[in-house]
Amino acid sequence: MTRIKRGYIARKRRTKIHLFTSSFRGAHSRLTRTIFQQKIKALVSAHRDRNRKKRDFRALWISRINAVIHDNPKIYCIYNKFIYNLYKKQLLLNRKIVAQISILKEHCLFIIANDILKPQFPGD
Repeated sequence: MTRIKRGYIARKRRTKIHLFTSSFRGAHSRLTRTIFQQKIKALVSAHRDRNRKKRDFRALWISRINAVIHDNPKIYCIYNKFIYNLYKKQLLLNRKIVAQISILKEHCLFIIANDILKPQFPGD
């Protein structure tokens, strides 16, 4: 049987994959088989790290809120008690917003904290 050369479609497919990995180093941007493996690995990492980023930011916001609450002697309380009271008072502030308030306008956080942490009496 005679040898059949692959047509332009296979070359188009390889070129498209090559454009994705053109910034990689060494064989990862030159050899077709390695390019395909690196593309799969890059896409898997991107998918995993999109969820990881959400987790990391939430942890960052929590640590910022906790640091501001603990450092101030006016409103010393535990983080989970603070968040619990936020929800109990039905204040619609998520952790991201509370963290921004705690960094940029610390006195506003103290006002919020004093409002939600003051003791509730049955006669009020």
